[in-house]
Amino acid sequence: MTVTSAGAETNAVALPVPDAADPWADGAAAALAPRARLLPALGAVYRAQLSRAKVARIPLLFVATFQSVGIMILMRGVVDGGSEARSVVAGSSVLVVAFVALNLLAQYFGQLRASGGLDHYATLPVPPAAVVLGAAGAYASFTVPGTVATAAVGCALFQLPFANLWVLAVVIPLAGAALSGLGAALGLLAPRQELATLFGQLGMSAALLLGVLPAANLPAPVDWVRDLLPSTYGVEALARAFDPHPDWLAMAGDLSVCAAVGAVSLAVATWAYRRAACR
Repeated sequence: MTVTSAGAETNAVALPVPDAADPWADGAAAALAPRARLLPALGAVYRAQLSRAKVARIPLLFVATFQSVGIMILMRGVVDGGSEARSVVAGSSVLVVAFVALNLLAQYFGQLRASGGLDHYATLPVPPAAVVLGAAGAYASFTVPGTVATAAVGCALFQLPFANLWVLAVVIPLAGAALSGLGAALGLLAPRQELATLFGQLGMSAALLLGVLPAANLPAPVDWVRDLLPSTYGVEALARAFDPHPDWLAMAGDLSVCAAVGAVSLAVATWAYRRAACR
């Protein structure tokens, strides 16, 4: 029980007077919890997203795989072999990555922003980069079985060598990073959820048309647009792996472009997440 300045009794609890040696005596508010470090937070977000998306995204992954395999079967009646067959198989394989990492991730972040779900992540002591990278990594991980299956079916369908399919272990994460960053940025920057869905669909359509169709048959202006699409470089790298004598140096150059675009696009997506979460 304390006494107010007017002399009336009250049941208010007296607060301790801050000591001059108290590090919080200057009025700064103590954080409720220490901010998580990037790698542990990234692992936690990745596992949470992987568990959350497992049930909802697996049927869509089957759709993406069947779509890519169906495209290869249709192209089998037009393309017999050679460099065109390598382009078709590589483009169809990377299309699985584009469907999930670009299209679905753009829709996910667009929905998350529209529904106020970003507010939930904003209250957690998690770095923004961990949220973006964790979600992007989880979605990209779902592309692994479908991409491997599509490439294996394509090799059998077009009589391409299986020996260098190990290149997928590099192509999937680098192309996935580039497309995931692009998809997350599109979803976070789109002013409305419907536009995020539209941008994701357009990106996947571009990966389909410009990645699967052999580049030699495309007009020059379309070929220039193709060079701007990050998935193109993953397609080129994988197509080189099917060559009897792969140009490893050119393949490394294509993968380096994927890595650079992935770093930039994920950085842009992280900035877009901070911008959207602060509104």
